[in-house]
Amino acid sequence: MKLPYGRQEIDDDDVRAVVEALRSDWLTQGPAVERFERALEASTGARHAVAVANGTVALHLACLAAELGPGDEGITTPITFAASATCLAYVGATPRFVDIERDTFNLDATLLAAAITPRTRAIIPVHFGGLPCDLVAVRAVADRHGLVVIADACHALGALLDGKPIGGTGLAELSVLSFHPVKHVTTAEGGAVLTDDDTLARRLRRLRHHGIVNTPDEIAPDQGGWYYEIQLLGTNARLSDLHAALGASQLARLDRFVARRRELVARYRAALAGVPGLRLQAEPAGRTHSYHLQVIWLDPAQHDRRRVYDELRAQEIFTQVHYVPVHFHPLHQRLSGAKRGDFPVAEEYYAGALSLPLFPAMRDEDVDRVTAALLRVLGR
Repeated sequence: MKLPYGRQEIDDDDVRAVVEALRSDWLTQGPAVERFERALEASTGARHAVAVANGTVALHLACLAAELGPGDEGITTPITFAASATCLAYVGATPRFVDIERDTFNLDATLLAAAITPRTRAIIPVHFGGLPCDLVAVRAVADRHGLVVIADACHALGALLDGKPIGGTGLAELSVLSFHPVKHVTTAEGGAVLTDDDTLARRLRRLRHHGIVNTPDEIAPDQGGWYYEIQLLGTNARLSDLHAALGASQLARLDRFVARRRELVARYRAALAGVPGLRLQAEPAGRTHSYHLQVIWLDPAQHDRRRVYDELRAQEIFTQVHYVPVHFHPLHQRLSGAKRGDFPVAEEYYAGALSLPLFPAMRDEDVDRVTAALLRVLGR
């Protein structure tokens, strides 16, 4: 049986929710989107959730809502999907990077201050793999320098920082979620931006709908019920009611999904503890990991990561590498001026990183199969 590194779990309730939406009066953005947004607010503790077409669009709109633009710089991590940096380029800003922590694989907040220039306007930390980054330290740096924090929480729905859900900590002006099928809950494709700021939320809702304003108290004189104005350069970033219906059904099972992921990871950790040349992501006190990914790090001096990847694949165990460092991509070398060798901890991480299969529908014996195969390949 094939074991992918991640996959969705769809049940009969999910199917019924989507069928009900199909039979309703709405297909595109409508009441199901509003219900999904309210459920996200209840789950995360954020004052506002604005659902959009996907996580990349959510990052883009967050940058637009924060009014970033040409001449500005934003700092993020090189170990993330490229959208965490590309979102800055979309608005004409320049992405910059700081290195990661060796134990958590998250952005190293102690390096932020030295990376700030007069053009720096934003920090985009990533809660990598579902582990909250040191958002308290990030917030402190941002406050000292008057910067906006856009937290990339696309991996971290269901994670907690000091007991508070990611997205509802009050430490980031904007937090971004993804609902891709391998994430904690799925809408097939979809994303959201969370914020406690009423002005940012209003701007986000306009930006996802072409920048249109059509409320009578904001357009004058009254031109009739059909009249609208485009006041911002937005786009069509709307989520459909079909996607939102699936998301709301899935969100009702978030706690179970996260709990099962944590059970599976505990089994992985027990089986892999003490293996020479193999390291697991740390989970510091006060940070409750929601485990989008189960990443291991194989010391290149002791293990050939490519051979491990290929031999597991031959046994239909499909691992993945998260991620090729953003500053390795030719586009981002041109955009940022960064080059290979600039972020040694990130590059050390990349040389040995491997994501093992992890999704709620996995059985205990699936984990046992993966770890037994891995240990055989490692000569253990």
